[in-house]
Amino acid sequence: MTSACAHCGNCRPLKTSPRRLISRRHRSPLRSPRPTSPQRPSRVRRSRAVSTEKLHKVLARSGLGSRRDMEAAIVSGRLRVNGARAALGLRVGPADRVALDGHPVSLRFEERAPRLLIYHKPAGELVTTRDPSGRPTVFDNLPRIRGGHWIAIGRLDFNTGGLLLFTDSGELANRLMHPSNEIEREYAVRVRGELSREQLRRLAEGVALDDGPARFDSISSGGGSGSNRWYQVVLREGRNREVRRMFESLGITVSRLMRVRFGPIRLPPHLRRGQWRELEPKEAAWLLEAAPGKTFRCSG
Repeated sequence: MTSACAHCGNCRPLKTSPRRLISRRHRSPLRSPRPTSPQRPSRVRRSRAVSTEKLHKVLARSGLGSRRDMEAAIVSGRLRVNGARAALGLRVGPADRVALDGHPVSLRFEERAPRLLIYHKPAGELVTTRDPSGRPTVFDNLPRIRGGHWIAIGRLDFNTGGLLLFTDSGELANRLMHPSNEIEREYAVRVRGELSREQLRRLAEGVALDDGPARFDSISSGGGSGSNRWYQVVLREGRNREVRRMFESLGITVSRLMRVRFGPIRLPPHLRRGQWRELEPKEAAWLLEAAPGKTFRCSG
């Protein structure tokens, strides 16, 4: 028997309206302990999504009768799974062998929920599978997938850190990255000097870039001290180096950039740079709701 799928949950999605993550007090919002010596990337938590469903539901979907009929067939001993008599509530997966009255039956399963992983990307890693120059890539730190591979949901440039999502479903990755879904991305930006009201207005109303106009949905101050100031910005697209280029178009130097949210998923405060974990079932449900399309269901 296979275990029940982890990617289900009846939780309401997080609000995606921008929320202040950075105190106005004079301190960096991104303080985290820095290792004194190089550390191997470590995982925090891992769960595996396995597509299983209750036997009577699979049999009904396969056209062998109603759910009530299939429950009665199980109780009467007409069903065997992997050679053993089936019981009510038994869950089966694609690898299980099912027979009704001694005859093998072909089962129809709903599509397995995709695996989703969150990674805290350090600055100085490439979002590519291999670099000819031998520079580190985000894939060097991810777990291996048997019979598949991880697909990055969007990209972060070499000098940008923070939240990066991965999935084993190309269809889901395309949905989440498609501009029509307008999924919010939130960044913490450190610049040299405080922005003027005019600069804030222009960034909110739109600036001209080489590949077209761009604007922030919101921009708010996050405090800072000395010559450094932090700002929280939100936008709904992911063009190459878009946040940096928007500031640079006004002659503003970005000294640090970090993504802290993608849609309803925030970067967990306990997840250190170079660490990863798979999304909790409720987190996966929130993310699937953020990109309408194919329905993935794996609960019975």
